[in-house]
Amino acid sequence: MITVYGRASSSNVQIVMWTLAEIGLDYERFDYGFGFGGVDTPEYLAMNPNGLIPTLRDGDLVLWESAAIMRYLSARYADDGFWPRDPAARAPLDMWAEWCRTTLAPALNGGVFMPLVRVAPSKRDPAKIARSVEALKPVMRRLDARIGDGPWMAGETLTFADIMVGNLLYRYYTVEFDKAETPALDAYYARLVDRPTYAEHVMVSYEPLRARDV
Repeated sequence: MITVYGRASSSNVQIVMWTLAEIGLDYERFDYGFGFGGVDTPEYLAMNPNGLIPTLRDGDLVLWESAAIMRYLSARYADDGFWPRDPAARAPLDMWAEWCRTTLAPALNGGVFMPLVRVAPSKRDPAKIARSVEALKPVMRRLDARIGDGPWMAGETLTFADIMVGNLLYRYYTVEFDKAETPALDAYYARLVDRPTYAEHVMVSYEPLRARDV
């Protein structure tokens, strides 16, 4: 049995949970982290010295860092459609998966989501947020151009790259701010919403994370 330690509302945990669901693996998950605690105990720190989530245990193997976990699960358990075995076929998808981690995620989560959700209204910097919103627009247009007609990153088959792209989009589309025109990306997100695995593991309410003025 694969065990995941981390709360369902964490976007990093969602990467792992959605991967498990798409591959069709059995698992158990325990709530750890924000609102649940547990990450500063000696037992948890022995698994993950960072005291962060997620952590995955698969038999005697313990892993942390969500993208590394996703790649491990895909390489070990997924079929050739989800995780192409040919490096030349996999590398272009992995390039975009990494782009999501290094470019899209900081621009969206750090620049927009965190200031609008995790910061109380009275403590926000509207000018800084406005600059971040504008900086995000060309990033989303770039992704829109890459998606094209899709339907998925690799064409007809959903792959690990879609995990890294799609896990960010629920927050992108449900937080209110001025967005770029991205018709291909809009259609891509609509296809994701229709997937039961996405609805269950990514479309998780982040309201418990919202900061409010006291």
